[in-house]
Amino acid sequence: MSNRLKGKRAVVTAAAAGIGRACAIAFAREGAAVIATDINESGIATLGKDGVAETARLDVRDTAEVNSFAKRVGKIDILLNAAGFVHHGTILECSDEDFDFSFDLNVKSMHRTIKAFLPAMLAGGGGSIVNISSCAALRPPANRYVYSASKAAVSLLTRAVALDFITQGIRCNSICPGTVETPSMLDRATAAGPDGREKFVARQKMGRLGTAEEIAAMAVYLASDEAAFTTGVDMVVDGGFML
Repeated sequence: MSNRLKGKRAVVTAAAAGIGRACAIAFAREGAAVIATDINESGIATLGKDGVAETARLDVRDTAEVNSFAKRVGKIDILLNAAGFVHHGTILECSDEDFDFSFDLNVKSMHRTIKAFLPAMLAGGGGSIVNISSCAALRPPANRYVYSASKAAVSLLTRAVALDFITQGIRCNSICPGTVETPSMLDRATAAGPDGREKFVARQKMGRLGTAEEIAAMAVYLASDEAAFTTGVDMVVDGGFML
């Protein structure tokens, strides 16, 4: 541990698995006091053994719950927004319910958490907000209509927050991963149909997919004082391949 985040308090959403979990563990290893949240309480229950200070159930789709949680937690230095959902299909396979759910979880959840935690961050002298976007925001893959649109919104939301608060000590950046090997990754390939599975097999032959830990390493950098001059940026972490 190099203590790059020593003395900082961090909240991480969607910490039960995948990128969110890897970020919570990486932040704790770098000395941060981490509050890991998720609606999957059993998934975050074991994070204490990895140095995470506290776990809490949090539904980021519930504005009242997010506001109440932020009030209880108080001032933090780092907010890592990792909650998200990958919808498979074109516009013709996207119902109104699919569209609303995707934007609510992928985008509005970040609106809720940033709005809830930002006042205390401003009052305390600033902080770092890191949003998990996707390379789909920059280079949409096939059959990811609403996912790509929602992640593009995340990237622009990030830049807007960065611009509005650049003189007040707030840094806001997004990470745009390519395809990352997470528990849901094979399910995503399967849901994409024969083409998706063929791409998955081809990528395995070419080398490897990214890992959640590699995304977490970028998150540590953006959360740390090393990134003091970095805000409003989409940090791409991609091997040039997306499912």
